[in-house]
Amino acid sequence: MQITYINHSGFLVETADCYYIFDYYKGELPKLDKSKEVIVFCSHFHPDHFNPKIFKILNDMEMTYQAVLAKDISKKKYPAGVKITTAHHDQEYILDNGTRIHTLLSNDSGVAFIVKTDDGTIYHAGDLNDWYWEGESDEDNRQMTSMYRAEINKIKGDHFDVAFVPLDPRQESHYADGMIYFLDNIDCKNVFPMHYWNKPDIITRFITEYPQYPSRIRNTELAKGEEL
Repeated sequence: MQITYINHSGFLVETADCYYIFDYYKGELPKLDKSKEVIVFCSHFHPDHFNPKIFKILNDMEMTYQAVLAKDISKKKYPAGVKITTAHHDQEYILDNGTRIHTLLSNDSGVAFIVKTDDGTIYHAGDLNDWYWEGESDEDNRQMTSMYRAEINKIKGDHFDVAFVPLDPRQESHYADGMIYFLDNIDCKNVFPMHYWNKPDIITRFITEYPQYPSRIRNTELAKGEEL
């Protein structure tokens, strides 16, 4: 399994016989092997997670692809002639190539994805996170935390080979709340921070402030075909 960071929350995962693209927003894709199918995942409709330009890029590259799109993405933006799986939360889907998908409910919008491939299991959070915002009421922040933890608790005991998890500097002193809960409760040795709004120093800050986790945290910025 190879991991390539694209931008923001966008990643390309390459397995022996397939490519998986998650939450493309912007950025360039590497050259792809046309003999492999591409599965495009979009966790929700926010423009920093879903950009229909990805379909034109794949068309221009003459790739064969299908897509798994969260239910809140307008069908008007579906690419013509492409197989689409509409993803609802707390559901399981099996694609025709054998990929198994399970979804969680995001406490912001859309879903988080659990993707089981022959090469390993992938977690992509989308916008599922412990969203604590200064200025919001304590009740609202507690509710966000409770909702986040309830979803993560659903996958306690599961093993993941790679996970993509938000580490958002806009949350100020609470920037790592969701990441810490994930690391403390989920079995995954390769965790890539994402959603850090072009401020990669937040990864170094996290490793410095929480030295118990660095062996599991990967430097997302260096993931350019990283082999796991």
